[in-house]
Amino acid sequence: MSIPSFTGNANPYGGGDPYADYRTADFPFTQYANLAARELGAGVIDANDEFFAQRENLLISEAAHFDPEDFGHKGKVMDGWETRRRRGVSATQPWPTAEDHDWALVRLGAPGVIRGIVVDTAHFRGNMPQAVSVQGASVEGSPTPEELLADDVKWTTLVERTPVGGHAANGFEVSVEQRFTHLRVNQHPDGGIARLRVYGEVRTDPKWLAALGTFDVVALENGGSVEDASNRFYSPPTNTINPGRSRKMDDGWETARRRDNGNDWIRYQLVAESEIRAVEIDTAYLKGNSAGWASLSVKTGEGGEWTEFLPRTRLQPDTNHRFVLDAPAVGTHVRIDIFPDGGFSRLRLYGALTEGGAAAHAARHQELGG
Repeated sequence: MSIPSFTGNANPYGGGDPYADYRTADFPFTQYANLAARELGAGVIDANDEFFAQRENLLISEAAHFDPEDFGHKGKVMDGWETRRRRGVSATQPWPTAEDHDWALVRLGAPGVIRGIVVDTAHFRGNMPQAVSVQGASVEGSPTPEELLADDVKWTTLVERTPVGGHAANGFEVSVEQRFTHLRVNQHPDGGIARLRVYGEVRTDPKWLAALGTFDVVALENGGSVEDASNRFYSPPTNTINPGRSRKMDDGWETARRRDNGNDWIRYQLVAESEIRAVEIDTAYLKGNSAGWASLSVKTGEGGEWTEFLPRTRLQPDTNHRFVLDAPAVGTHVRIDIFPDGGFSRLRLYGALTEGGAAAHAARHQELGG
């Protein structure tokens, strides 16, 4: 599909709902996880300039806030990353050059293959960058900003220098089939960006998973993912495989109320073929709206048949339920069915990769440059 391209200033704020004239679109890659989520451990580790607004604002999970009356010692307080206005070298050359730009270094919360990027300029109406570009690098360990900026680090262009619009969600599809750990976000020549979202597939180092032995084979940080869900009305199903415990109701998955005799479900893809030996289903913070019952099924491959391994079981509100399986459940995909509707906060599937699963995972890692 063609992604709309926004350019130029938005109108000055005229009062009322500041998002009323916000420009956005449906992007084809937002079903993937946000690899730049703070919940995964992402961070903005350096920037060359953050005079008006801090670089860390880029990764805040909530939409950017705007208060027209909020001014500080340096000017208008903006919820984003904003640099000062660039200047030329002299009175006869007061303009920045075509090469002048500001940059921020972003550590992804989990390494992965990037499918799309959104550079959101919400509330930056006439002070957004004229254009942006994004590069990716794969550097193992925990490199310092100085190490990332060294001459021997290879940066791959993910988004070519492209004009962007003010007060808009500027989306870019990425087709580079490589695994990245860090991004360099460039704004040409200067300006402000409210939020950065980096959608993609987590690809964990096979050596790390082998060292763990038993781990959560559906966890987002280990490479699990949500393939589909019956309902996403109140909160996204990917929340159920996020790291850590849920901290509030919308940090899990909750569906709309059903008025039929059906049920809701989520389908997951595991890291690779796995043996599942233990399960946790947590309904934390879901009290009058938790699922009443749940069951789990497993299959191998897209064309495999579903086999139930946890029969329909009563769930309690605001409770972490633990189940040790009598025999391992083996497969590449798992489906949870909840009855009749409602939600839960986390699903944990503890086990290990099969021999075939470990080999396939290692081969994919090599394909992606690991």
